[in-house]
Amino acid sequence: MRQRSRGRVALAALAAMCAVAALPGHAYADEGAAAYTFDPGAKAVSGTEVNTDAAELKAGTVYKSSIKVGQKLYYRLNLDATTNAYVSAVVVPKAGVEVAYGDGITISVRDSSDLRCSSEDARFESAEYPRPIAAYAYRVVEKGSSTCQDAGTYNVLVERESKETSDPQDWDLELRYASEPRIGGDTAMPTEAPEDWPSTSPAPPTPATDNRRQGGTGYYDATSLETGEWKAEITPGQTLFYRIPVDWGQQIFTAAGLGNSTGTGENAFVGNALALSLDNPAQGHVDDASPMSYAGKPASVSLDPVPPVAYENRFASSSSVSAMRFAGWYYLSVSLSPKVGEAYGDKPFPLTLSVRVEGKAGKTPYEGDAGIFAVTENDKDLARSGRSGPQAAESRSDTMKLVGAAGIGAGTVLVLALGAWTLLARRRAAGAAPAGGQQPPYGGPPQAW
Repeated sequence: MRQRSRGRVALAALAAMCAVAALPGHAYADEGAAAYTFDPGAKAVSGTEVNTDAAELKAGTVYKSSIKVGQKLYYRLNLDATTNAYVSAVVVPKAGVEVAYGDGITISVRDSSDLRCSSEDARFESAEYPRPIAAYAYRVVEKGSSTCQDAGTYNVLVERESKETSDPQDWDLELRYASEPRIGGDTAMPTEAPEDWPSTSPAPPTPATDNRRQGGTGYYDATSLETGEWKAEITPGQTLFYRIPVDWGQQIFTAAGLGNSTGTGENAFVGNALALSLDNPAQGHVDDASPMSYAGKPASVSLDPVPPVAYENRFASSSSVSAMRFAGWYYLSVSLSPKVGEAYGDKPFPLTLSVRVEGKAGKTPYEGDAGIFAVTENDKDLARSGRSGPQAAESRSDTMKLVGAAGIGAGTVLVLALGAWTLLARRRAAGAAPAGGQQPPYGGPPQAW
């Protein structure tokens, strides 16, 4: 009976190890709506009101900072004479605070003589409710230009403006610094913006079979989309983030629709209820739609057509054309006014997003790895599956854990099997031992083990 019990224990241990080897990792879980999801890898940095004390920003890095009413904060860049540098700022007011028309920030990049290389505003305009808004500034190297071309120290200046009637609380900032890859040596690039490009919106895309895509709550966890019609739910006061891969030569068209209300307040009119905005891979603002009004019935809004992605777009005077200057993930954000909740209740509202990417993908003008300014096969896979960056990373991590567990489990299986074989062989040998102490015929496992 004791020998049989030991055998059962060995088999149970073997089965347990096999089960451990087969366990999957954690699946990605929706933690629920949040005001804004900052990149968890963002480094804390404080802007300074004196430029000589400014902290240096490093390329390829995300930072978290904050800014007070009326502040002008400096950060530092150390640039060579050949690198195009882009710094973006995402403004994140606290949920529920008051903002007014014209509140916002201006971000600029300036040389050591305070000559402005470029600047852009991020403002709360007719949609006067707190939500994440973004702008970027840059220093680019251009033939024939005499401004901001030298190597040396450059300043990033972020200035906040708020009305006296607005809430004076600090605004959080998410800063990103990205450097553009160099142009290939044998690539002759145009030096003028294109004059003609398709400006007629195509027919709406056909809804996908599985077309539910709940958005993320920041650029970091934005949900990936491809051409199609997608459904989600949005709560009053919430901003959802999506990202769409747009390659060289491709053109993006987007629209958003809000479903009818099934609650009370059917005669209530909410102006500027839904805000729709598009940003480029460096989180530079491309365009936004005039905020949509809502009266409890289905309503929609669309972005004006923007040109196909092209390097030479940067030479355009229009900011919406200039921002379509590189390939990569383009970010779509949609915000629902909290006043919709006051009129129709705080339950989630049905949201539809229409996305169409037109055109054949062209060749990259860059040499080497283009980083965020490219569309890879993996990006296309993420767009098809609707996964965000964190979901893809977690999936890869779970796969590696599973492979590791399987490897450990397989090794343990072999060890336990060898031990079990040896134990059984010894029992068999003990039961068959001849008189006189002769060596039993079962001295151990086969030599192949």
